[in-house]
Amino acid sequence: MELVHSGKVRDVYADGDDLILVASDRVSVYDVVLPTEIPDKGRILTQISLWWFDRLADVVPHHVISATDVPEQWAGRAIRCKRLTMLPVEWIARGYLAGLGLKEYRKGGTVSGVALPPGLVEASRLPEPIFTPTTKATEGHDEFITYDDVVDEIGADTAAELRAKTLEIYRRGAAVAAERGIIIADTKLEFGRAADGTLVLGDEVLTPDSSRFWPADDWTPGRLPHSLDKQYVRDWSSTLDWDRTAPGPEIPQEVVDATRARYVEVYERLTGDRWK
Repeated sequence: MELVHSGKVRDVYADGDDLILVASDRVSVYDVVLPTEIPDKGRILTQISLWWFDRLADVVPHHVISATDVPEQWAGRAIRCKRLTMLPVEWIARGYLAGLGLKEYRKGGTVSGVALPPGLVEASRLPEPIFTPTTKATEGHDEFITYDDVVDEIGADTAAELRAKTLEIYRRGAAVAAERGIIIADTKLEFGRAADGTLVLGDEVLTPDSSRFWPADDWTPGRLPHSLDKQYVRDWSSTLDWDRTAPGPEIPQEVVDATRARYVEVYERLTGDRWK
């Protein structure tokens, strides 16, 4: 096998015609990989993604070939995948207003060109889920773009199909999570084309690293609920005198433990299984 890409939190290896996607225990905030890992993080995220891929296969094909035919040292945290030509867009759906979406709304009442009602506050539920794409930056931060920008980038037919699939995945996932007492406020997806041209869902799906998870019983518009995702690490880091450049601060043990507990809680509440 050959290492073809080492990202902030995942590594990709070529194995013949396939790729092996390995989720590490690394954690990044503000695009900086912190020096402290979160134990079991990669395994939990991989298992959550696999759980969702199975349940969303009727919406769009996914990139998973096998979750077991992987090198033994990465068992549980790696997926054998199809090679895809990834599309240059981050496909984001939002059902609630938070984070960068809230910041963008406060500038002029829109997010990615989508006009929203006046008077919304932090954690407001939107009248209906919206599609808010961003660029996929190789350096620096992703930037909001409009649906028309996506059309210009990849064509009207592909843009329309994947906007619809992004929103359907979000609606489907949000409904399932709601039955388990979890709000999925927003989520980021990635799509690519397989060798035969088929549009395929890749990367991870509806995990605490790619989505904003809140306990439903803690949600009140006007304040951020208790987070069940890596926002907890981001909030901790924002209290520090840190310029948000590498290598970043070591994460205290209590923050490591609390973050791991959030990942485990999401896994157990979604799947109904105990984390082992």
